[in-house]
Amino acid sequence: MKLAIFNNQLFGVVKGDTITDVSDIVNWNSESPFESLVYVMENFDAYKKDLELADNKEKTYNLADVTLQAPVPSTGKIWAAPVNYQKHQEEMNKQFNNAPRTIEELKLFLKSPSSLSGPEEPIRLPLKGRRTDHEAELGFVVGKKARNVKASEAKDYIFGYFALLDISIRGNEERTWRKSFDTFTPIGPWMVTADEIEDPNNLDLKLWVNDEIRQDGSTKHLIYDCYKCFEAATQNMTLYPGDIIATGTPEGVGPIQDGDNVRIQVENVGEFTVPVTAGDAIEEE
Repeated sequence: MKLAIFNNQLFGVVKGDTITDVSDIVNWNSESPFESLVYVMENFDAYKKDLELADNKEKTYNLADVTLQAPVPSTGKIWAAPVNYQKHQEEMNKQFNNAPRTIEELKLFLKSPSSLSGPEEPIRLPLKGRRTDHEAELGFVVGKKARNVKASEAKDYIFGYFALLDISIRGNEERTWRKSFDTFTPIGPWMVTADEIEDPNNLDLKLWVNDEIRQDGSTKHLIYDCYKCFEAATQNMTLYPGDIIATGTPEGVGPIQDGDNVRIQVENVGEFTVPVTAGDAIEEE
């Protein structure tokens, strides 16, 4: 099932090129969308049939006529995977000689929750003169509290998947700083529930900047697959419903600039396009 948040924090089910407002079915509160999403995830089995059958013509809209928002409206934390594709390590070493280790030694790092943004919000470049790169990734949201969960059991704790952009400023600062600016974690266009993704570790992943394809990879090449990433995160701390994990990017990473349009596509999940703007970028001291 494709679940989306749209317009003024309404909750919807996407079918084809339409979306149906199902807020009433799940007692959704648009004033508290994160808490409402957690409630839906925790009670999804009870609501699933009603959501699948939802067919209210008065509350059904063409997707082209609505504004899609981040399918996870806020989050407690974002765990991200560094150097999780071998070919991405090779390209980083070729360009910058700065990736001597992979996720196997580095484990995960945290991004600021405030970097989260939606599939129609622009990426805002914060610093003039600094190279800022796109990184296409598969992301997922935690559905229930987890601690010390083995990879073999992780599937039971993941609620849904979405396309995710990990926007990154290049430099010598820590990853958390370089990747945590506002709008640096766009997600969307909706969330596909985990029961509809047969194997998240075998999905094609593509990214275009304007009309140029930059990244063309597959999650089958992950060093730590989705479930291993989940295991690593829960070895460090407790995960809670609504926490997000970004699984890392394949090769093809490159710079973006003011005026670009970045399109990401994940097989069986969806795609979205966001513009890039440098309207409020500042000069570094």
